[in-house]
Amino acid sequence: MRMVICDDHAVFAESLSLVLADAGHTVVGIAYSPADVMPLLRIRQPDVCLIDLQFPSDTALDWMPRLRAASPRTKFVVLTGFLEQPVLDEGIAAGVRGFAHKGQQAGDILAVLRRVADGEVVTDQAVRRSGTRPRSQAQQVARFLTPREREVLTRLARGESTQALAKAMGVTRSTARSHVQSVLSKLGVHSQREAVIEAARHGLVSVETGEWLAG
Repeated sequence: MRMVICDDHAVFAESLSLVLADAGHTVVGIAYSPADVMPLLRIRQPDVCLIDLQFPSDTALDWMPRLRAASPRTKFVVLTGFLEQPVLDEGIAAGVRGFAHKGQQAGDILAVLRRVADGEVVTDQAVRRSGTRPRSQAQQVARFLTPREREVLTRLARGESTQALAKAMGVTRSTARSHVQSVLSKLGVHSQREAVIEAARHGLVSVETGEWLAG
């Protein structure tokens, strides 16, 4: 499956891209606005385009006629943190083939993409998961992380490397790697990019700013 990702949250988009690539799919491009994704669609003609719903000045639905015209065979999946039924109805009417929720695990988002690629119209995941994750649940996850591990997680969400982590925290690279590994273990993931996605899923950090959200 050949895919394009369009999301103005760069760390989230790039992390998800790597997870999808690890699953054996080809991400042929990443864009950070609907205007920027237009040439990618025309040139690459992907099977699926995963696009965020909200952008600073407009929405993916505002762009949908132009996006579909740029790549008529591409199937569009809208990614959102919150979805109301009228928006879902508008999206389906505009030609969106599926909705995925930012609160889902990367594997669940991939499952939506696969179902859409196979010809389904997928709305059940977004509706069932719409709304924000309860803060108490985020706090339950957060309480297993030490203050140092929380700092590591916020820095990972900002896209910092292990070397940058070590320098900012005043520790050796070996110690920084140890902190990172501890975070991965507690979140039940195997890579830094998965940690960022999982942290966003649990409402621990903001993928936009890297800010700690869980109190």
